[in-house]
Amino acid sequence: MRILFVAAEATPFAKVGGLGDVVGALPWELARLEENADVRVVLPLHTGVDRRRWGLKPLAAFTVSHRNGPIIAQVYKTEYRGLPVYFISGAPILAAPGIYSPDPHADAIKYAFFSLAALALSRYLDWAPDVLHAHDWHTALSVYALAHYRAHNPFFAKTRTIFTVHNLPYMGAPMPLLLEAFGLPPAGHESGLPEWARSIPLPLGIAAADVITTVSPTYAREIQTPAFGHGLEEFLRRRAQESRLLGILNGLDYEVWDPQNDAALNVRYSAETLTLRPHNTAALRTEVGLPEPTQKHTPLLGVVSRLTYQKGVDLIADTLRSIADRPWQAVLLGTGEPHLEAELRRLQAEFPERVRAILRYDDALARRIYAGADALLLPSRYEPCGLAQMIAMRYGAVPIAHETGGLADTVADYDIEPRSGTGFLFPRAEAKSLAFAIRRASGVFACKNRWRAVQRRGMKRDFSWQTSAKQYLRLYKSLLRQSV
Repeated sequence: MRILFVAAEATPFAKVGGLGDVVGALPWELARLEENADVRVVLPLHTGVDRRRWGLKPLAAFTVSHRNGPIIAQVYKTEYRGLPVYFISGAPILAAPGIYSPDPHADAIKYAFFSLAALALSRYLDWAPDVLHAHDWHTALSVYALAHYRAHNPFFAKTRTIFTVHNLPYMGAPMPLLLEAFGLPPAGHESGLPEWARSIPLPLGIAAADVITTVSPTYAREIQTPAFGHGLEEFLRRRAQESRLLGILNGLDYEVWDPQNDAALNVRYSAETLTLRPHNTAALRTEVGLPEPTQKHTPLLGVVSRLTYQKGVDLIADTLRSIADRPWQAVLLGTGEPHLEAELRRLQAEFPERVRAILRYDDALARRIYAGADALLLPSRYEPCGLAQMIAMRYGAVPIAHETGGLADTVADYDIEPRSGTGFLFPRAEAKSLAFAIRRASGVFACKNRWRAVQRRGMKRDFSWQTSAKQYLRLYKSLLRQSV
């Protein structure tokens, strides 16, 4: 089985968010599971990718057709953990530095060119994939173009397509003129898309894909509703009725996230040696300058997040102020929207003995927060999947999370399932709802044995990529049994 992954980012080469984690883990897990699978990955050669570090070698040059004249694509290749990884460069990619540009027009050209060059690479290699697996709006045109090529080009006649939506609101900019310049028509009425969506990358991808997946089962259901569908809910409901939309939960790379072997931690531990974990809590307080609490049963709350409205960061300050009469301390790590950063600074100024707001990206400190915080706050307004709650449980930090998307799929509420609960869920993205969940968690935290039982259950939950990869393999095989 030949499987081609096309994506904007993949760890360790280039990463901004969860998409990079997925594409940096899933292809390799698939190859481990399926002995006869030929899995390959195609990425843009972003300006920040270190060619020497990753051993990139020039492979080929060819052209991508454009109305104003052919555009040269240069291809570089390396091998990483046993799989071939291709990097595509060219004028549109070089013109938009970084993984994502603040200029939507530059990104539109960059990723349109990249998507079409990825298909041209397959033809150059004379390697027709059985499955093309594309991710988010950046690669949507690879799926859309392949659907057009498939009708008259025998090379792609048997290729099936999967398009994974990691975050539906990020659809890409409308590109009617760009489609025309690259020789592609906008979608028509027969696509089933609303008229406004017929030249926007992500809708084009979902319209052309044989199957649409999302990164959690709950998010697949949520995007079929007006609250989360962003105008595409009716189309997505039809796809679900046709069994062409499903959610497969993301996994966690257990080699990367392992408290027994994490060099960033002060003390390493496991579910069997959980009594060692409080050493990390004490070390974290010392590192960020929080005093030892004077009140008994004072939980240390952690936040590791992009500071955005979507992540519900604006709820945190109001929530903590509303429970100022209760014992707690908080360590907040992240960067993002300036007004949210300013609000966290104000919170620290109001509670200098209880709050530390560290406004930077710091992977090592994030790991020490996962390993030292008693609970992790996850008030996201929506969360397609989320990895933070999985990491938190893996490290023994109990999640306190909004019951949405992947958070609802991964966290079992203690009060509903006291014998299997791994955290605390709250039903509405509101400060009052979050505050009540913190109070519930604090009540359990006061009983060391009950709290440790919650921690151990979370640490023993299996969120490894193997489960998700098996589901994708079944999906691929199912698709290949169907006629195009």
